Amino acid sequence: MIKTIFTSAIAVLAASTAVQAADLVAFQPEPIATTYAAGFSWTGFYVGANAGYGWGTIDTSIAGAPDYNANGFGGGVHAGYNYDLGGFVVGAEADFSLSDMNYTEVFGGVTSSLRVDNFGSVRARVGLPVDRFLPYVTGGFAYGTGSFNASAGGLSFSERQTHAGWTIGAGAEYAATDNVIVRAEYLYTDLGTRNYLGASVPGGIDANVKFSTVRAGVSFKF
Repeated sequence: MIKTIFTSAIAVLAASTAVQAADLVAFQPEPIATTYAAGFSWTGFYVGANAGYGWGTIDTSIAGAPDYNANGFGGGVHAGYNYDLGGFVVGAEADFSLSDMNYTEVFGGVTSSLRVDNFGSVRARVGLPVDRFLPYVTGGFAYGTGSFNASAGGLSFSERQTHAGWTIGAGAEYAATDNVIVRAEYLYTDLGTRNYLGASVPGGIDANVKFSTVRAGVSFKF
């Protein structure tokens, strides 16, 4: 009798354990899915606008004249392409700006002035990204248009010339959203020397244009 009761108890206990185990399996919560956001990619085309301030020196061949200081504001547009290699970003950019950077001075009875009407560049860029932050260096070909004026003894002469040279600089960008990028940039530009007024003044007047610019901008990334 005792053996029968003991055997029955074991059977009931086993059945109860099996039911509880089945309940645990049936009511086991679903695993929580974890999604990891991918890092920001700088790869893609972009276009934008910028504005800033420029200052520099214009050296003329007017005998004995010092280098003249020029300064002024400017603004324009830029466009380019970046390729994100993971550890660093490479790209190319072209820009064009209108400018009122100029000087006007009187020396030796001659009043001369030169205004940088516009300037631009085609540059390579290399940066080291930290997710949405991108410090970079840049450099390449630069060009610009100057308007030179000279007057003395009641005579006045003027001429426009296109300069060509180089530029180098550095900057930093921050991707505020996946498509909107803000930037700050410094460039040093040497537009080389051009001869002005050669048809009006014997030998003309050489003018060498060098300047720095600091500017801020915003870009839209596609």
